[in-house]
Amino acid sequence: MAHFVIMGCGRVGATLAHTLEDAGHSVAIIDQDERAFRRLRSGFTGRKVTGVGFDRDTLKQAGVEEAYAFAAVSSGDNSNILATRVARETFHVSHVVARIYDPGRAEIYQRLGIPTVAAVRWSADQVLRRILPEQHMAGDFREPSGRLVLAEVDLNAGWIGHSLAEIDKAAGIRVAYVTRFGEGLLAGPGTAYQEGDTVHAMLALERSSEVARILAKAPVKES
Repeated sequence: MAHFVIMGCGRVGATLAHTLEDAGHSVAIIDQDERAFRRLRSGFTGRKVTGVGFDRDTLKQAGVEEAYAFAAVSSGDNSNILATRVARETFHVSHVVARIYDPGRAEIYQRLGIPTVAAVRWSADQVLRRILPEQHMAGDFREPSGRLVLAEVDLNAGWIGHSLAEIDKAAGIRVAYVTRFGEGLLAGPGTAYQEGDTVHAMLALERSSEVARILAKAPVKES
């Protein structure tokens, strides 16, 4: 199982910690106020680290160097973004997400390549969908037979600059739209995948693991 680091032990942070622990993962949760850890259930076995979530030593105490994912869900936008950038750029945590109260900043953060969720539509479920790949594939929409889902898909950075049509062909999916700078963009014939895009595609549920494996690798270069 994987290790997860959470910054902020509010309602959402505590819910995330419990959900991840129940799934068998190891968890460390950071908060400046030691009293915040009272929100955790008495049987919580994860690490509780008192400190500032963007401080490197604090993050190291939480095990960020071996973390699969980092979620910053404190009440401060700036702290969440700063902590997320430190986790990604200093400690190279590949899966990160930051809570944000001001949707107007979304474009800036998207340009930094940091997935964000605005507080107006915030929930622990949405955080999990961004830090657990299997949750991506649960899908935003499932057609009546249950065979097809509309889901977020993760792509290797090697796909940047390639057309969505190439992605369709390689993975056997149909890209429906991308979220770019916080806004939806319908996929057209000439639309290319850009850094910071979130890709939403229709795919067969039974092929979700195969699709994830294909897109996790860089595209094969034609000789």
